[in-house]
Amino acid sequence: MANKAAVYARIDTKLKENAEEILSQLGITPSAAIQLLYTQIVLTRSLPLNLRLPSSKPTSIGGMSRAKLDVELLKGVKSLKSEKTYTADEIDAELKKEFGI
Repeated sequence: MANKAAVYARIDTKLKENAEEILSQLGITPSAAIQLLYTQIVLTRSLPLNLRLPSSKPTSIGGMSRAKLDVELLKGVKSLKSEKTYTADEIDAELKKEFGI
């Protein structure tokens, strides 16, 4: 068995709760997250902080409830009434920014 050492740190309670909720969603324990962080620090000789939940994915019409579909359709109607239009390039850029597609 490998040698193990404990790491103790005092952090804000709300920060801890929020971080552990995200770690739970990622399927990572706090101890594993610290192990990952330390491993990356050693490998990169830097502080690599680029871990995050994936951005939300757009919902297909088939995945929407009737109420959600009505809300989305009303947004479109309001947009048409305000005469705000978007080019295909603007829509592509927004989809890439928001959903990575």
